[in-house]
Amino acid sequence: MRTLISTAFISLDGVMEAPGGEPGYRNSGWTFKEVEFLPEAFEIKEREQRESAAILLGRTSYEAFSPVWPDMPEFARYRTLPKYVVSTTLTEDGLAANWGETTVLRSLDEVAALKEGDGGPIIVHGSATLNHGLSDAGLIDRYHLLVFPLLLGAGKRLFSTTDKDTQKLKLVEHEVYPNGLQKQILDVVR
Repeated sequence: MRTLISTAFISLDGVMEAPGGEPGYRNSGWTFKEVEFLPEAFEIKEREQRESAAILLGRTSYEAFSPVWPDMPEFARYRTLPKYVVSTTLTEDGLAANWGETTVLRSLDEVAALKEGDGGPIIVHGSATLNHGLSDAGLIDRYHLLVFPLLLGAGKRLFSTTDKDTQKLKLVEHEVYPNGLQKQILDVVR
């Protein structure tokens, strides 16, 4: 079985919306405008590229990343990985031609089948709505979080608000950086 990893930049109050400057959000770009940049705090992002075998995205995140990431040197490894987009509306003609192999999955059942197959870890970037569904379906195995010392208030949250049984997490790696950023890697306890 493949490991499904959700990775996100989040504020202390759980907001994940528009960390890189995407338009339409009041606090857009909060990761770089509000906290001093320390390269060592982002080592986890390089490790994710080395260790991931596939990328899983929701449609909105795919449409935000696919015009930008293929040409960014810091995301060069992602060009070679298979990508999966979970969407009921995206069509083949909506896929980026310059970002390599991309498959559209139409349901969480198809994600579950992908997890059951052979291969290495699958990484989920962004994708708030998809993360909620994956969590509620019990499909996430691990979280890679960079928690920023900010309270943003309104905004899309990483975690689902579904009323469900407690889900226990085990902290497997943690580091605090001088700028207040915290790396938290947590496994979902089954």
